[in-house]
Amino acid sequence: MIFKSSTTDIPEVRQVPRHIAIIMDGNGRWAKQRFMPRVAGHKRGVDTVREVVKACIERGVEQLTLFAFSSENWRRPEDEVTKLMELFVLALEREVDKLHKNGVRLRIVGDLARFGPRLNKLIADGEALTGNNTRLSLNIAANYGGRWDILQAINRLITDPDRNGPITEADIAQGLCLSDAPEPDLFIRTGGEKRISNFLLWQLAYTELYFTDTLWPDFDAVALDAAIDSYQKRERRFGRTSEQVTEAASKT
Repeated sequence: MIFKSSTTDIPEVRQVPRHIAIIMDGNGRWAKQRFMPRVAGHKRGVDTVREVVKACIERGVEQLTLFAFSSENWRRPEDEVTKLMELFVLALEREVDKLHKNGVRLRIVGDLARFGPRLNKLIADGEALTGNNTRLSLNIAANYGGRWDILQAINRLITDPDRNGPITEADIAQGLCLSDAPEPDLFIRTGGEKRISNFLLWQLAYTELYFTDTLWPDFDAVALDAAIDSYQKRERRFGRTSEQVTEAASKT
């Protein structure tokens, strides 16, 4: 299915966001506040993922994209990166069957070449098992960067021997990792920082942004509802005037 682009058309606006994208920030600070090692915060963050997935299903969200590990996160201390990779493996081993039983489709997006064979096999097996599920699409961005995503789409186009003519916006959009998903309606970043940190740069063009001081391990269904409530109070104009939005709404 091809979804409308927010810069060339006017996507459908729903009361409940069809697609929510989240930067899960604050795990390390959550642990530090409790005099615990940073990895304890990441482990607690996995529990939060489980709760947020459940809340999204209950509210009718169709796509949930979580930024788990950026291409820049390799700059972190080596021991923390190692523990994060181990936690990623453990989470896949423990959670994939539960996701499948709950009708969730799992997809890992990003440059997976840097991951080891064990992790890549778990990813492939999890995606294969859950591939036909339709209740919720859970997209985990791992070793992902927005600029990388755009570049790999363009490189694919310019190396295509059968391609002719100029590259269009639609061409690039179709080559992105989430080409078969609607652009996010709502972006959430926990932890108090107010930036998008190279996450879904192309797809967030007209996404509503929501920032909260709540650290990711403390983010729950109530916090999700607060973000959705903020989203519902926004007027999504996509370049139009308020009068045009009102007139279009009256015709539906």
